[in-house]
Amino acid sequence: MPTIVPLPTRRATIRLARLVAAALVPGDLVILSGDLGAGKTFFTRALCRALGVATEEPITSPTFTLIHEHAGRLPIAHADLYRIGDEDELAHLGLRERRGEGAVVVVEWGAPYAAALGGDAFSVTFEVAVGGARRARLEASGGRSGELLAAVARGLGTSA
Repeated sequence: MPTIVPLPTRRATIRLARLVAAALVPGDLVILSGDLGAGKTFFTRALCRALGVATEEPITSPTFTLIHEHAGRLPIAHADLYRIGDEDELAHLGLRERRGEGAVVVVEWGAPYAAALGGDAFSVTFEVAVGGARRARLEASGGRSGELLAAVARGLGTSA
């Protein structure tokens, strides 16, 4: 059962990112989905800042470079798989190995590759309604991601 989080303001998105960041442990996989402009990179920037990435370091979409690495409380590998054609291409990026090394792997457009990335993913789907109202749908696909979802839901004052 997904947890739905209204995101009426940028501040609400930052709050959600901070709750997620507080519950992350080495090797977690966060998959971000949503249309272009829905808030995936904005959320990632807020998440990285909450994990201690310096404000001087730019946090941008890795659309063309495919992966950006950031150092914070936990190492972060931020990937964009929009242009990846298949799992063979994905394997060359080494994201699954980065998870094994303790990096938090944050992947935009990664839903089709969740299993190839090691599974047990915490998924955040950003949705924008016709009137512009935004919300996030939070889901977990395994035990560890379920713990992460439960921690975030507690922080939101809801249940997962």
